[in-house]
Formats: sequence, C-alpha cells, structure tokens
Amino acid sequence: KFFGVQSDPLLEEVAALTPGANCGGCGYAGCAAYADAMVSGEAKPGLCPAMSEDNVKKISALLGVTSEVRVRKVAVICCRGDDDMATRQAFYNGINNCRDAMQVAAGAKTCTYGCLGLGACARACPYGAIEITSKRLAVVHPELCVGCGKCVQTCPKKLIKLVPASAPLHVLCSSPEKGVTKRKACKAACIGCQKCVKAAGEGQIRMNGFLAVINYGDPPSAEIASSCPTGALSASIAGTEQSGPENEVINA
Repeated sequence: KFFGVQSDPLLEEVAALTPGANCGGCGYAGCAAYADAMVSGEAKPGLCPAMSEDNVKKISALLGVTSEVRVRKVAVICCRGDDDMATRQAFYNGINNCRDAMQVAAGAKTCTYGCLGLGACARACPYGAIEITSKRLAVVHPELCVGCGKCVQTCPKKLIKLVPASAPLHVLCSSPEKGVTKRKACKAACIGCQKCVKAAGEGQIRMNGFLAVINYGDPPSAEIASSCPTGALSASIAGTEQSGPENEVINA
C-alpha cells in the first residue's frame, strides 16, 4: 500500500489504443509519452502515423476532442544510383554501415550524394518498409511505410524525405552538381535540362540550381515522367521497377 501508485483508468484506455511501436513519429519519446500528452491535453489524437483511423476516433471520443487532420506520408529515397546506373571511385570493404562508409571519401560511389546501399535506413525502420536491392540501393515499400521518419533521421546523406502517399511523381536524385558532372557519375541523375518544368503545369516543378524539385502541394501528373531523358523523374516511389531476377531484393 505504501509503495502503490494510483493508476489513471483513462490513461490506460488511451495507451491501450496506441500501436506500441514507439517509433517517435508522433514527436514524443514513445507511445506511453504520447498517450500521457493526449490525456493531459498537450497533444491531439491523430499525430501517430501508425495508428488506425478507427483508434483515432475512439481516443477522440474518450477525450471529447477532435483529432488532427492526417495526410498519410511515406518515405522516398531520392536516388536511383544502383550498381547499374552509378559509377564507383573505389570499393568499400569496411564496417557495413552507411555512416562509417561515408567517413571514407564520402563513400565508394563517384557521386558523393548518392545512396550507399549499406542498409542503415533499413535497420532503423521499425516496420520493415525498407530493403536493399542486390544492386546496392535502398528501396521503400510504400504499403508498409507509415511515415514515422526514423529513416530520415538515420540517413547520413539526407537522401530520404517524407512525402504525401498520394503524390504521383518524385525526383529521384539529390545531387546539386551541374548536369555534365552528374551524368559522368550516374546515368540516372537529374541533369537540370528543365524538360520536366516545361512539360508540367505552372508552379508544379521548379529548379533549385541544377536539380528539379516537385511541388507536392500541386504535383504534376505521372504522365510527364516520360519527359525526363534519364529517368530521374519517376512515378515509382521506390526508384526501381518491381523486383525480378535482375533486381533481386535482399534483407539489409
């Protein structure tokens, strides 16, 4: 009795409706911390990317509040530079970790902005939504991704970003270099030709130096992907075609 702690039945009910993933996508340290913030009125239901709509409604009813409007987001690897597309300046034979490999001349690829393909993002993902292809490129499976952002925080190259799941197109390149330099390093690089800008509607794609940038608030249609001569503008969120004999996907 002396050491007993009085529990809060409402907090227990709310905590039971959280997914228990402790991914931090809500902005809190874990599901328990987010449940406590909701009960105290500090946070609203709907911030958790992994929580079902049904549970959001149940928590809102329990607390007598409205939930945050949620736009489902998924991760995109902004690189298509696998072993077929990107050239290499060296072969890395060290610790199998992106951050460690980056310390050695920014990685083995000639493009120092490209995906290292060593799986730091895949290991960080609590939902198993990222894998590494046999051609050393990170691939997102959007049907598994909940947009928690763990991979975004983990990637030392800052190649990963969260975008609306409904977005039809993505620029799968992150290099700010001039087109001629990028072309020598990777056949799939955005070369800054601006053909996509001309093919898209006004304000749908802009140029940031020599790199095209999608306006996700007003995205262009998937059809204009054909205007890109290198394939850097892609309707595939993973940046690769479906897995097959030539593009086997392996666990990180």
